[in-house]
Amino acid sequence: MGQPAPPSTVEDFRSRLSGLGNLPKRLRQCADHLAGNLDRIAVSTVAELAAGADVPPSALMRFCQILGFQGFSDMQRLFRDAVAGGLPDYATRLKNLKAGGEDRPGALVAEFIESGRQSLENLAKTMDEAALSRAVSVLSKAGTLHLVGLRRAYPVAAYLAYVCEKLAIPAMLHEATGGLALSHALRPGDALLAISFAPYSAETLTLVTASVAAGIPVVALTDSLTSPLAKAATEVVTVQEVDFGAFRALSATLALALGLAVSVAAARET
Repeated sequence: MGQPAPPSTVEDFRSRLSGLGNLPKRLRQCADHLAGNLDRIAVSTVAELAAGADVPPSALMRFCQILGFQGFSDMQRLFRDAVAGGLPDYATRLKNLKAGGEDRPGALVAEFIESGRQSLENLAKTMDEAALSRAVSVLSKAGTLHLVGLRRAYPVAAYLAYVCEKLAIPAMLHEATGGLALSHALRPGDALLAISFAPYSAETLTLVTASVAAGIPVVALTDSLTSPLAKAATEVVTVQEVDFGAFRALSATLALALGLAVSVAAARET
């Protein structure tokens, strides 16, 4: 019997996972981990996913082949193509919620409370305190702290600008209003805190690149150590949000950002 054809869409992938019969222990661990972390496949390495499933990378590679892929990169391409195509538009998301009978106000609020709770619990379990301390060290030494976060990340950057003002931290919010990057405002001794999640903001990446070229240290607040921001940053702090109906709140991200800002203010006073 030949190898099966690989799933052609993310939904096909979900169906293939749910239809798998009895599997050896390690392959079952792969199936369970991937099913619960579909949003991580596009941005994680085979080693990271294998570690999450508590299996060797070879087991994950074998699991990819069972699904019909030639290897991990083929499976990852399916999810990267899906990310490139973007999440469903908001009208489609609302339509899907209504179709599932989940559009009642009370039910929606309860679901978002639950997704926020899960996100916060996950942050508490996975927070890298060493990386956080290094990030605080970089940001607390900055003459001016430059903040950038666009699209979904904009509320986080804007709130950080407000907090920095209240904590007397010299800060500048880069909003890209009118297409103005304001990269000329970066000065020696400054630092950039860049916030972006998949699919990543091109404007944010452009400012990160300009900062690196100018020798300005960059702290990335992002969703993966393999994100484009992380690859260029001086220090990386990661956070993931649990979604509901393809809507993602910012519960864990805001908690992490607030902790980061207050820590920076405390470090500047010592």
